[in-house]
Amino acid sequence: MKILGIETSCDDTGIAVLKIKGSKNPVFDVLSNVVSSQTEVHKEYGGVYPIMARREHQKNLVQVLGKSLKKAGLLKSSEATSKNDEQIREINKILVRETDLQETLLSFLQKYEKPDIDLIAVTNGPGLDPCLWVGVNFAKALSYSWNIPIIPINHVEAHALINFLGVKAKGVFPAIALVVSGGHTQIILMEAIGKYKILGETRDDAAGECFDKTARILGLGYPGGPAIAKAAGECDPSKKLGIKLPRPMINSKDYDFSFSGLKTAVLYDHLKKTAKIKNGKEYMCEIANEIQQSIIDVLIKKTITAAKDYKAKTIILGGGVSANSELKKQFQKKSLEQNINIIFPEPVLSTDNGLMIAVAGYYNKDKVINWKNLKADSNLRIGE
Repeated sequence: MKILGIETSCDDTGIAVLKIKGSKNPVFDVLSNVVSSQTEVHKEYGGVYPIMARREHQKNLVQVLGKSLKKAGLLKSSEATSKNDEQIREINKILVRETDLQETLLSFLQKYEKPDIDLIAVTNGPGLDPCLWVGVNFAKALSYSWNIPIIPINHVEAHALINFLGVKAKGVFPAIALVVSGGHTQIILMEAIGKYKILGETRDDAAGECFDKTARILGLGYPGGPAIAKAAGECDPSKKLGIKLPRPMINSKDYDFSFSGLKTAVLYDHLKKTAKIKNGKEYMCEIANEIQQSIIDVLIKKTITAAKDYKAKTIILGGGVSANSELKKQFQKKSLEQNINIIFPEPVLSTDNGLMIAVAGYYNKDKVINWKNLKADSNLRIGE
């Protein structure tokens, strides 16, 4: 079986081809995983602008598809005649809201043969609504044109399931998943693949969003997570200014999060410091380190508590923030102390990509729907 995975939930255009051998004990073979990042486009704004992101997806999707199929050895020139008027009208109808895609996709479909793909998996939520619809409509056009079954994928679930690309599911459950990114911070009880319950989530800013906003306050650049991690790593322990930031909701009797107060505390600290101090390297390093540690402390405390309360065998990390090396190091230490296994993806698979959608497609392969019924849902939930 070969699955084409398509991801456009935010600002990364990702398309991958995954080959699966066997069913009882599947073996995954990654044929391609191509991602086009929009970081440079949004950098000057310090965050993602949905309409700009949508336009970039429209520009990038056909190019990324071609690269992914070529790398997988599935891009072959067509010797058939052009598509008939009825097919062209239907594709244009599907892409009526994606006019920038119409001409380029039609040209691509006429130039190349239908690839040896068994299933198309596409993110349909949660995420930024304009971005989701581009990917959904693109996938619908491919499904119609190639007559390949299509399946909608929950973005949050995919962040958790990418961990099973190289890890067998047997013996992992029950597990506690922490999916933490620029748009999501959720603790999820995974009793089995497909059986989930949200235990806690952020009440305001996601952890990655907090990294971005505090980095913007400090003038450290975008994306905020890597920028703050870099500054924190340059700290000199012998030079301390005594900066102490709050750990919001760390002791609350639930599994929820709130990071807006941390962002506000950083703003107030920055405003009250003199120009000489706040423009100095020591200040920037120390406050960056304190921001990072505050977020790490809260994430670890809540996740470990949930794992103990639900007698979890495994902690599963996913999402862009899980690429943070200090977070993973401290999580490993704490989980070892509690005798709980922990798994997390490679940094390149922590951020949004088509491969995680393809993996989730395999585990949801029995949920194929008619392409006409596929819709984007920016508020899509996982489990209960």
